[in-house]
Amino acid sequence: MQIIESVNEMQAAAVRWRTQGKLIGLVSTAGALHQGHDQLIEKAKEQSDIVVLSAFVNPKEFGPNEDYARFPRDREADIEKARATGVDCLFMPSVEEVYPAGFSCFASEEAVSTVMCGISRPHYFRGVCTYHAKLFNLVRPDVIVTGRRDAQKTTILRKLVEELNFPVEVLQEPTVRDHDGLPFNARNAYLNEFQRRDAVRIFEALTEGQKLMDSGIRSVDRVLAEVTHHITQNRRLRVIYVVAVDVVTMEPMREVIAGKTLIATAVWCDEVRLIDNILL
Repeated sequence: MQIIESVNEMQAAAVRWRTQGKLIGLVSTAGALHQGHDQLIEKAKEQSDIVVLSAFVNPKEFGPNEDYARFPRDREADIEKARATGVDCLFMPSVEEVYPAGFSCFASEEAVSTVMCGISRPHYFRGVCTYHAKLFNLVRPDVIVTGRRDAQKTTILRKLVEELNFPVEVLQEPTVRDHDGLPFNARNAYLNEFQRRDAVRIFEALTEGQKLMDSGIRSVDRVLAEVTHHITQNRRLRVIYVVAVDVVTMEPMREVIAGKTLIATAVWCDEVRLIDNILL
């Protein structure tokens, strides 16, 4: 496995692979690698000859009162885990490499990014778009593989690719969950035993919405009310949003359509912000 820290070296390697006719797959992470990333990497392997795993905590995604400084970081553990997955390249740039002094160019999406997580995290998606625009130029991927837990982010990356004409296919894999149903996520490390017990209730609430749909109910309002009710029964949990959206476009749904409606939520578990969703 090649470890690259320089943006120039990353771009040179990508150009070399492209001239050799290699297909490049990209899995973009904030490090703190976990089992959820393994599935994304396996999909990238299926779709490409070279797999690049990026591990970078992007400061442009964090607002002034968010958790950038304490976000989980373990360089050596990430290197060990990346090597075990069999990726060809681990891209671990410093902040100064990605955003040198005087950096002032940004990419943003102005529609899907204004709802859901975009309301409570107004900096987040501009940071996502800016970093990934750079990644696409540095890594030259044919495909990027994302997870459904980050469904809104995936939709925005697809718009970035389509509207700015990056020759990249965006693939999405189902959410990978731990034994208790909690989706794998770096911020799970913040949770103590009691917080985790309550955080698991978020997915249980989403499955209550699934049960209503399975029983024949197609009313979005009824499903959202049921999910919200189950979340708010836990004193540690505070709802930021619960919405029903089209799984591809993130547009609001007026009625539940099987296989197309995503119930998505963001919840505070004490001071830890968690997101989850379920495809009905």
